Amino acid sequence: MRIPIYQVDAFTSELFSGNPAAVCLLDDWLDDSRLQAVAAENNLSETAFLLKCDKGFDIRWFTPTTEVALCGHATLASAFVIFSCLEWPEDIVCFQSLRSGVLPVTRKDELLEMDFPARPPSRQSAPGRLTDALNHSPLEVLGTAEDLLVVLEDERAVRELNPDFPLLMQIERRGTIVSARGDQCDFVSRFFAPHVGIHEDPVTGSAHCVLIPYWAERLGRRKLHALQVSGRGGELFCEDRGYRVAIAGKAVLYLEGTVTI
Repeated sequence: MRIPIYQVDAFTSELFSGNPAAVCLLDDWLDDSRLQAVAAENNLSETAFLLKCDKGFDIRWFTPTTEVALCGHATLASAFVIFSCLEWPEDIVCFQSLRSGVLPVTRKDELLEMDFPARPPSRQSAPGRLTDALNHSPLEVLGTAEDLLVVLEDERAVRELNPDFPLLMQIERRGTIVSARGDQCDFVSRFFAPHVGIHEDPVTGSAHCVLIPYWAERLGRRKLHALQVSGRGGELFCEDRGYRVAIAGKAVLYLEGTVTI
C-alpha cells in the first residue's frame, strides 16, 4: 500500500520554523495500530490522517504515542495541503472529527483561519509540586479538563522556563500551557505535554482554544496577536467568538512523498 504524505511547517512562512506536521491521505481507514505505527515512524509531534467524505474530509490526529482529540497545527497543515497541493476549488474546507466536531478552515489571502471550539479555563489550586516542576512560581493557575494554564509575570520568564519533565509527568493533565503578556504581541506561550510523548510542542493550536478566551477577557478585546516562543517559534492571529475561537496562521511545504506499508 502506498500512501501520499506531506510534511508542512505550520504557523510560519519560513521553513525550519513553526510546527512540523505530517499529513497522510487515505483511501480507507487503516486499523488504529497501523495509524499509530505510521505516526511513531514519522516521529513528529502530530500526524494527521485524512479521508475524503461527502462534507469535506474526516480527520484524526496521532502523536508518536497516542491519538488526541484535537490538534491545531496538523489541521492547519492539512488545510494547506488541500488548498495548495490538491487544488481545492473553494475557499473553505470542513474537517469532520469524532471528538471535536466539525472544524472549518477558511483561506483568507496568505492566512488559513481555523474555527475551533473555545475552552475557557477556570481558576483552580496549583497541583502539588507544580512550582518545582516548572522551576518557577506562577502568578495564576487555571485549567480545563485537559490542560493547565499557568500565567507568569512576563515574556522573559516564559522564554527562560526550564521544566523538570519527570516532575511535570506527575501532573495529571494532557499538557501544561505557560503564558504571559507579550513584549511585542498581545501574549506569548509555551506548551509542554510529556504525557502524550511531547516534551515541548513548537506551536500548539489547540492550546489557544484555552488561551484566547483567557486573554480576550483579561485584555478586553476580541482580536489578539500571539507568539509561541519555543525554539522554533510560531505566529498566530486569534479572535474570541464566544463559544468558538478563530486561529489563523501561515504554512509552508517541506516534503512530499509516499509511505509504503
